[in-house]
Amino acid sequence: MAKPGQGARYRGSVHDFPNFDPSKDAEALYTAMKGFGSDKEAILDLITSRSNRQRQEIIQSYKSLYGKDLIADLKYELTGKFERLIVGLMRPLAYCDAKEIKDAISGIGTDEKCLIEILASRTNEQIHQLAAAYKDAYERDLEADVIGDTSGHFQKMLVVLLQGTREEDDVVSEDLVQQDVQDLYEAGELKWGTDEAQFIYILGNRSRQHLRLVFDEYLKTTGKPIEASIRGELSGDFEKLMLAVVKCIRSTPEYFAERLFKAMKGLGTRDNTLIRIMVSRSELDMLDIREIFRTKYEKSLYSMIKNDTSGEYKKALLKLCGGDDDAAGQFFPEAAQVAYQMWELSAVARVELRGTVRPASDFNPDADAKALRKAMKGLGTDQGTIIDIITHRSNTQRQQIRQTFKSHFGRDLMADLKSEISGDLARLILGLMMPPAHYDAKQLKKAMEGAGTDEKALIEILATRTNAEIRAINQAYKEDYHKSLEDALSSDTSGHFKRILVSLATGNREEGGEDRDQAREDAKEIADTSGGDKTSLETRFMTILCTRSYQHLRRVFQEFVKMTNYDVEHTIKKEMSGDVRDAFVAIVQSVKNKPLFFADKLYKSMKGAGTDEKTLTRIMVSRSEIDLLNIRREFIEKYDKSLHQAIEGDTSGDFMKALLAVCGGED
Repeated sequence: MAKPGQGARYRGSVHDFPNFDPSKDAEALYTAMKGFGSDKEAILDLITSRSNRQRQEIIQSYKSLYGKDLIADLKYELTGKFERLIVGLMRPLAYCDAKEIKDAISGIGTDEKCLIEILASRTNEQIHQLAAAYKDAYERDLEADVIGDTSGHFQKMLVVLLQGTREEDDVVSEDLVQQDVQDLYEAGELKWGTDEAQFIYILGNRSRQHLRLVFDEYLKTTGKPIEASIRGELSGDFEKLMLAVVKCIRSTPEYFAERLFKAMKGLGTRDNTLIRIMVSRSELDMLDIREIFRTKYEKSLYSMIKNDTSGEYKKALLKLCGGDDDAAGQFFPEAAQVAYQMWELSAVARVELRGTVRPASDFNPDADAKALRKAMKGLGTDQGTIIDIITHRSNTQRQQIRQTFKSHFGRDLMADLKSEISGDLARLILGLMMPPAHYDAKQLKKAMEGAGTDEKALIEILATRTNAEIRAINQAYKEDYHKSLEDALSSDTSGHFKRILVSLATGNREEGGEDRDQAREDAKEIADTSGGDKTSLETRFMTILCTRSYQHLRRVFQEFVKMTNYDVEHTIKKEMSGDVRDAFVAIVQSVKNKPLFFADKLYKSMKGAGTDEKTLTRIMVSRSEIDLLNIRREFIEKYDKSLHQAIEGDTSGDFMKALLAVCGGED
């Protein structure tokens, strides 16, 4: 087992076995494989309970005692995924990596994802050990074999990574950071075409600490994360490799948590990826990966493996996982801090919020009103013109068009649009034509009218709007429906859920900064889930989550992690249920990262069979001039597909055209 660095805590899930006796273990394995059939349970229990260093001693003892190759015997006795996993554990990490790369470039086709994962994530020392192991195992040069199987800029970056010469000095030059930011900007965004060599040189050679500062400065300078520029400027496997490098620089455990999730989500399991990561990280950072996985995907790695695999293969993977983070008593303070920082940094980074719909520069309300009248006059409707005009004007400009239309033709533009278009397209276009506060008021009214209540819509709107927006909604609701929003909510909801919504609907959230002493008190107030009844706990949460400023709540959440080792969202889901839970979770997610909250809602509105057009329309309309560009970036970062692609794949016709116009571009 590799020794952790001086002063560093060991973050693996597999440890040296106490009172280790390699001869005794060799004997036990020999017995388990002797005779008809093999005792797979005994094999997996023993091998997953020993560190890699100890397994190498067992191999030597087995050879000495029985004159046989233990790995060859295991291959003979075991089959399939279970065999691949156990044999992988028996090899030293460098030899395991060497075997994976050899498999990735052998035969027809190349497993580029495997090459990317290994070479983007390994340290200089691990790369050097890998090259030596490859030479020893296959009597071939790793670099030459990679060159022979890849091409272009993808090949060039792999070769740079294979040198294992990334700078390791933690002393960072501010001048060099600024220079690298400028060089990357000029090589991509400011250049016709892309200077890939600059991206390769900087991302392939600079130290991790240096690059983290480069990424921070790049965001401040350009207004977009480096990932967005890479996606816009690079393509194919080269783009995927560079994104993997950036992710590993930011957080290697988060990169692997994401890879594990994708290996198991949806139909089928990418077992080779699952095995490779569980084997290679079990003695490095599995505890950090687990905690990030739990926070990011709202379920434990353990539970996902349990539900996605079976048999001895499952049992062995769960042993490597080392524990269930959703079970009582699983506390990993260092990993919890890593998980907290994962979203704290993104939430605190002062990213400029930007919409996708902006005022038209050559705006002429007179010409627009005439064009819209022409598009709706006579037989048939020119929906293309309607979409083009309305999706490319700001809301303020649309209100001017409405007034001009009335002045010119003595007609109500909204009424004309209603009579000419229908269905999902009508909902979208008419939504864009309404002033934002009146649109939100209408969505709240619709959520409460008729049989049943659309609680999700109520939560989405009231948990995410600013004080100013809430006050404007209250006024619009009163004007349009001659009833106060508070009265409407009170008559349509009940219990704690009603109290939460009414509290949010007052628009009286504090707007100051954080108070550290108060934040500790607030965290303590909601951290105690042991005594008292559920009603008392919900009241305490409501008092804090519905009234404190966003900035203050971020500090409360950090203090909460320190006290409990749990993310506050995890605790809410564990202790509460129903609409109350959903409302509190929405507030927390909105505080953490509002664009990500809406990206998740958009994804869920389009995933699986059928589309939730109402939610899709509501978010696209309401966020189009506020932060839809930020939502787009969060969407592609989390789901590895652009919002544009998701809309294209899930909608059709003029509704799709209008949504894509509001979306504002392909990432």
